[in-house]
Amino acid sequence: MCEDDGSPGSYFVCVSVQSSGGRSASPALLLTGVVLVAINLRPAAASVGPLLPRIQSDTGLSNGWAGAFAALPVLCFGLLAPAAPILARRLGAHAAIAIAMALLLAGQLARLIPGMGFLFFGTAVAGSAIAIGNVLVPVLVRRDLAGRSGTSMSLFAATLVGAAALAAGVSVPVADALGGGWRPGLGVWALPAAVAALAWLPVLTRGDAPGPDEDFGGSDTPPLRTVTRSALAWQVTLFFAIQSAGFYATLAWLPSIFRSHGYSEADAGLLLSLMLVVGAFTGLIVPGLARRGRDQRALVAGCCLPIALGWIGILLWPTSAAYLWVVLLGLGENGAFPLALMLIVLRGGSVSSTAGLSTMAQSVGYALAGLAPLAVGALHGLTHSWTPEMILLLALVLPQFLFGLPAGRNRQISAATGPSGAASREPVLARGEAASRPDVG
Repeated sequence: MCEDDGSPGSYFVCVSVQSSGGRSASPALLLTGVVLVAINLRPAAASVGPLLPRIQSDTGLSNGWAGAFAALPVLCFGLLAPAAPILARRLGAHAAIAIAMALLLAGQLARLIPGMGFLFFGTAVAGSAIAIGNVLVPVLVRRDLAGRSGTSMSLFAATLVGAAALAAGVSVPVADALGGGWRPGLGVWALPAAVAALAWLPVLTRGDAPGPDEDFGGSDTPPLRTVTRSALAWQVTLFFAIQSAGFYATLAWLPSIFRSHGYSEADAGLLLSLMLVVGAFTGLIVPGLARRGRDQRALVAGCCLPIALGWIGILLWPTSAAYLWVVLLGLGENGAFPLALMLIVLRGGSVSSTAGLSTMAQSVGYALAGLAPLAVGALHGLTHSWTPEMILLLALVLPQFLFGLPAGRNRQISAATGPSGAASREPVLARGEAASRPDVG
């Protein structure tokens, strides 16, 4: 069993793990590998938005197809999330992550080949590789860096946000510096993927060799259908889905919205980058606040309010205080994501039900979230105006708030029985909290 240390990084899902045997890689080597993986988990998606107008101009992509292109990585995050533990069980966690980095490199390079088919194929491969990293890295840190899990997870989260901000801010300048096309702006992110893939080779040889890894799904994990019968599980999942939908639609289309108001590509990308950078502040403090509190409903409201204010500001005064609006968006959007992950931990209760809730929230949540960039692009293609799209993104805040309130109440999913019907002996994660009322749907 792994312990929640209460640190800002401890909002990631905690699962029951033990060392898988074999020689252990040094903590410093593993931590370096984790950071290098984190650098690569968002640029493949974050670099698309600033370059999307240039991609459309060069390829003739309609707004609907551009939305599909922007949505593709997020859909892969959701659809491939359940496959990550299976891959880890069969090959070993370290091997699975090494393979994911190699796939990410291959996907990034495939996007450079002329032809729309390669652009979409490479993006799907990259998104699938990222899905593996999304699921496996936090669990691997809990298992192999248990003595420093708080520090490792905080560093992982900060690196992930920073890399996304960097990709949003520099993809257009890099494209301009390398000839003005969009392919260099996307292709440059193959370099950190190559570094990460090479870095995981010694981790693979010194850590768990390819082979079965029972830490990533054993007989004590309840079937997903057990979790899906809980109303609370669906409230958490839908909160996760809606906040992800708003974030990835914003990531894909915010630069285009500012471009329509006269901003240059570089300035529009800089505004998106600023939104991500300021979000690191809330991303670091929200998990600790949520972990210490008995009720997270105030944090739900505290994340939803700045998102609503940001979109109202962009809708009504897009050029008078653009930096203020993107700061508000960044504080709300980037606070809602770690809060959603923390709700998975707090509402899950036992280790096994938390693992089931995590699988449900990430697979269903990301799959639904991937529809948002597609819907925004299709709507813009019909209306040729960004006003309906901004109203739609503003309207999403209401269901996010309404599902977040019950998800934030001090309750837990019942895990009284395992898949065999035997009473569960797993402890409930409840440091500093009164016993929560179980929810059985």
